[in-house]
Amino acid sequence: MDFQTAYNAYRSLLQAIAYRMTGSLADAEDIVQDVFIEYSKLQTSDIANPKAYIIRMTANRCINYMQSARMRREQYVGAWLPEPLVSFATSGSDNPADLYDHAETVSYALLVMLEQLSAVERAVFILRQSFDFEYSEIADILGKTEANCRKIFSRANDKLHKQSPVLPDNTAQAAPLATAFLAAARGGSVDALVSLLTEDALLTSDGGGKVRAAIFTIIGRERVQAFLEGVVAKGFLGDSQSMALINGQPGIVFYRDGRPLKTISFQLDAAGERIEHIYIVLNPDKLQRIG
Repeated sequence: MDFQTAYNAYRSLLQAIAYRMTGSLADAEDIVQDVFIEYSKLQTSDIANPKAYIIRMTANRCINYMQSARMRREQYVGAWLPEPLVSFATSGSDNPADLYDHAETVSYALLVMLEQLSAVERAVFILRQSFDFEYSEIADILGKTEANCRKIFSRANDKLHKQSPVLPDNTAQAAPLATAFLAAARGGSVDALVSLLTEDALLTSDGGGKVRAAIFTIIGRERVQAFLEGVVAKGFLGDSQSMALINGQPGIVFYRDGRPLKTISFQLDAAGERIEHIYIVLNPDKLQRIG
């Protein structure tokens, strides 16, 4: 398969894999670009299975990236959260956030949880869970045995379920809660916001040392309430807000002077009735791609 055909056929797929692996659109784009630069130099007529070959190139680069990124994230100021995948359109967009169907997008909460996996565990879990690759295909891509890939997936699945018995997905149930959260915030009613939370709710914010954010995850509804009471009085809302799809699930983008100020996304409880975890991304480096 020649370079242009491969690029047109697999760029979006590789971008989706790389983003799920790295949690960064910018790094995913860099990895995919490097893959295609290398692929363009190969004698592609000798490659029996171009799709498997090019996915293997991408997966290996992502694994190397994740192994080196782990130390950088340990030195990161405050909590590290993935770059949100924000979209305001359902189709026909050239925005990087619309590279694949929203229904297939890993929820933001699950993307956060994937950080607990090793790079190889994450690769196996993503290829199997998100893209429904057969174990034989994953084994070929990662250079492992099929039995080993099954064990790796089982181990990764167990790790994730220890964190949450029900893995978070992209559910339409988030829409009314996100809308209610925004309405309560606009009205300045912290009590209304808190009423949407579970008793043991969490709030994690990522400023990356570039803007003020809570260094540690805030635990418990009362502490989350105290935090929200403080920030709502200090321009938390910016000057405009918009509902958006954040990793395929309804969330909120806040603006100031026309520029994205922060995104808020939610993890719901198992019943889908209350907010269990609030994720706030304030690091401006992670908001650059938002329209």
